[in-house]
Amino acid sequence: MSGTDKSKAGLALDGPIVILVEPQLGENIGMAARAMGNFALHALRIVKPRDGWPNIAAQRAAAGADHILEGVELFDTVEQAVADLDLLFATTARPHDQAKPVVGPEAAAAEISGHVATGGKAGILFGRERWGLTNEEVGLSNRIITFPVNPGFASLNLAQAVLLVGYEWFKRATSGELPHAMPERSERASQHQIQAFFDNLIRELDKVEFLRPAEKRDTMLVNLRNIFTRMDPTKQDMHTLHGVVMAIAEGRKGPAKGGVLDGEQATRLRALLAEHGQAGAPDSGSTVRGLARLLRRNPTDAERLLWQALTRDRRFAGGFKRQTPVGRHIPDFVSFPHRIAIELVNPGEGETIAADRSARRAWLEARDYRVIEMRAADVERDLEAELVRLQEMIEQSA
Repeated sequence: MSGTDKSKAGLALDGPIVILVEPQLGENIGMAARAMGNFALHALRIVKPRDGWPNIAAQRAAAGADHILEGVELFDTVEQAVADLDLLFATTARPHDQAKPVVGPEAAAAEISGHVATGGKAGILFGRERWGLTNEEVGLSNRIITFPVNPGFASLNLAQAVLLVGYEWFKRATSGELPHAMPERSERASQHQIQAFFDNLIRELDKVEFLRPAEKRDTMLVNLRNIFTRMDPTKQDMHTLHGVVMAIAEGRKGPAKGGVLDGEQATRLRALLAEHGQAGAPDSGSTVRGLARLLRRNPTDAERLLWQALTRDRRFAGGFKRQTPVGRHIPDFVSFPHRIAIELVNPGEGETIAADRSARRAWLEARDYRVIEMRAADVERDLEAELVRLQEMIEQSA
């Protein structure tokens, strides 16, 4: 498996010494060194390598484990190579009919870890590629390591055997900690974010008459909602799903005809817009614009009434635009000629929307825009009174 992170420092752990007895191929020595490097084993001893030492084939096969090969100790006999060790394991796939404990690599790793932790010195013997260790060499060991493999095909490659033992030892020494985990790129979505998305989804499904027959509508909605709540979506997931629904709804021929949002739905979308605008995510610009388009395509009754008045009433001469970016902000309505922004306040707005609106107001006023707030209920109840307020603001700037 490729993908070593060169920016990370390797671990320096005290572990067992690996002893290769009369290895025949330089490539196998190099691959064994590579396996050692994978699991922070660094001490390698070699007894009488057939093709001499140093070995260019070993260096090529080590794939970056040069520090292990540079520290290799050479010996003429196994007895010399293990003389200073007080715990020795011999690896073999064949029974040698010797009365000594036979353990698997996991049990061996456990004993080695405890032994090294108390100042002991442990080693593991690996035999020749073709015929392994002799009875006499196995007789030097305190324990035998064998592997749970297919008995009809039990022979392992030298580097594979080193890797299996190294893996079990390293897993034990590091408590099995993985080098990385799935990153948390976004916070978990709030209930109102999920609800805003779900309202949008239902609205689009109703347009294509998906939720039929009527008597099954409630069950279908519960099933749909469970799909998204089971997945524990993040905020970014919700932004992406909003975009997916919008793209499908708009289609290739341009935006579909918008529907009407009630005040509660509009408030949820505005809260989502406010939260994402504050998050400062890399894609926040496109997501904020997408959510603003969704609000523009699906205005509330108050927005429809006000927009019709602004476009048809001669007092305002079509001087206003809807949901248009002004710098990094998007007011509900804006007049560039008069430098006036209109903010519609929907019922039930929480602290997130209020804070976002306050920050937007401060930003606009610092750039010589005047901001007028209109309550959605006032627009629906007495539109003319709100228009008079707006007209007076315009006349003051004339």
